[in-house]
Amino acid sequence: MTDRTRPAPRICPACDGFASVAVTLGGRDRHGHLRTIAAHCPVCHGTGTRTARRPLLVVAGR
Repeated sequence: MTDRTRPAPRICPACDGFASVAVTLGGRDRHGHLRTIAAHCPVCHGTGTRTARRPLLVVAGR
């Protein structure tokens, strides 16, 4: 009996699956915490995966 396998995940080609990162702004605040901002991938909007492409419909004929 064969095992059922899941299809390979659709990893975003722009970020390679690392969709959100923390970027330091440099320096620290008055409490000593490092100042960071979150940056998300603009292609996948922070999910790390892409949706499946729709198949291209080819119309042939006259």
